[in-house]
Amino acid sequence: MNTWDVIIIGAGSVGTPIALYAARAGLKVAVFEGKASVGRGENRAAIGGIRATHSDPAKIALGQASLEIFSGWEAETGHHIGWRQGGYTFVAYTPAIADMLERLVQVQRGLGLDIGWHDDAFIRDLVPGIAPEGLRGGTFSPGDGSASPLLYAHSFRVEAERAGARFFFGEPVIDLVRSGDRVTGVMTSQARHSAPVVVNAAGAHAAQLGAMVGLDIPVLPDSHEGGISEPVARFIEPMVVDIRPGPGSKNFYFYQNAEGQVVFCITPDPPILGTDDRATSVFLPQVAKRMVGLLPRLAALKVRRTWRGLYPMTPDGAPLLGWAPGVPGLFLAAGMCGQGFMLGPGIGQCVGRVLSDAATEGDQAILVDLAPDRSFTGTEALK
Repeated sequence: MNTWDVIIIGAGSVGTPIALYAARAGLKVAVFEGKASVGRGENRAAIGGIRATHSDPAKIALGQASLEIFSGWEAETGHHIGWRQGGYTFVAYTPAIADMLERLVQVQRGLGLDIGWHDDAFIRDLVPGIAPEGLRGGTFSPGDGSASPLLYAHSFRVEAERAGARFFFGEPVIDLVRSGDRVTGVMTSQARHSAPVVVNAAGAHAAQLGAMVGLDIPVLPDSHEGGISEPVARFIEPMVVDIRPGPGSKNFYFYQNAEGQVVFCITPDPPILGTDDRATSVFLPQVAKRMVGLLPRLAALKVRRTWRGLYPMTPDGAPLLGWAPGVPGLFLAAGMCGQGFMLGPGIGQCVGRVLSDAATEGDQAILVDLAPDRSFTGTEALK
């Protein structure tokens, strides 16, 4: 039997940075992943946006920590991950959305975000060519940005291994080992491993792992599709988010990445529940109509490919982060609601400190806010 200080299940957007910061804290870390390499779950389907622009205080704090890590990553490690700080803009074409965004800005600024509400002239300058009819203005958070999810996953794995973490690919966890009520390790397809702490960072499959020990984890995946264009000369700086509902969709968003490609996604309405990650013929005509309606100059853009991924959703649109209720030894880092990539580094730092008994007051506040046994009475306004 192999013995570790921490076992992490899942080598994705969240499990990999947890491995990095836990190993940097001096813990002996093992990561088990059923797929052949790092980031082959939902990380590969992420479109790359990174923001602290949320409505939940804990998500804002985690987003701010992630932005600090992303923006300094190349200088710290020498790894290029496609980081670009273009900001985010949420545009408003209805009085109701404008009022909601303006009110939210006051809360966000009170929590330390660099964000402001701007009139329609500012937004037209920020996004040249945006449809002017009905535009009331929008928010802009210049510190937000984007990076490559695939480069990120590889780079964080390299640094985690450099810090001493071990990754076991093609070795899925088939059961959680218990002594009484306490989880004391895992059984993989190849061996048994023990640890006083097991972290469930299994993304869309977190609920199945919880069921192994009789734990009902409120994570239900739904499907989202994304796409990417050919590279073109830069004409967009921020991620543009339009939260108006449309036929079959709740919102959509797009940006131009470091290579000049336009990356885009849509939120289906009603949600497409389940784990089907096969791309469809519905997505591209649907999202193209909305994107060109907002920014007509996109009409001539050539799309290279589309794909489909899963958003592991919770009832209130916020992650589950903390010790599993009634199951000592099991720590949950699940239910990222499609935001594991942008929150992952901040979560990794926070959990690394928690597991090494170095948690700050801020970390404790995050764990209270995102506790897995919370009431789920609120909801994230910008999920």
